[in-house]
Amino acid sequence: MPDILHSESTRLIARYGMQEHPEGGWYVERFRSEQTVQPDDHRAQRSALTTILFLLDGAQNGGISALHKVRSDEVWHHLDGDPIELVVLQEDFSSLDRAPLDRDHPVLVVPANHWQSARTTGHYTLVGCTVGPGFDFEDFTLLRSDAITEEAFIAHHPSLAHLL
Repeated sequence: MPDILHSESTRLIARYGMQEHPEGGWYVERFRSEQTVQPDDHRAQRSALTTILFLLDGAQNGGISALHKVRSDEVWHHLDGDPIELVVLQEDFSSLDRAPLDRDHPVLVVPANHWQSARTTGHYTLVGCTVGPGFDFEDFTLLRSDAITEEAFIAHHPSLAHLL
């Protein structure tokens, strides 16, 4: 674990046994439903619901979760720490929304297949992320993993290239 993390981040990572997430930040899965569902988009069966704890620390990669998308709806819940700013874009980058996630706005839904990025506005932020149908890394895409898509994104939103 990096030495530079905020002391509360270090405590939370140890308390929950979190590991680094490919998009940035730290996570631990807290629930995976034994019930399964069959998505109507030709994916294999998935758990009906999953939820993780997700932590962003301001000293790690600027406290940013890199732009990514999930093929299921995702509900973000603010749990502790500083507010988060979520950036949500339609799959073709045509629409951009910035939304706060904090004590006054504790829940935000990111629809399936929308690009999303989060940034803590302070030292650290702990959120819960619940996905239905349940999360599977097969349904996860980092924008920076596709050079053509990355180029299209930068053409639409050059000022947001730091979110890659």
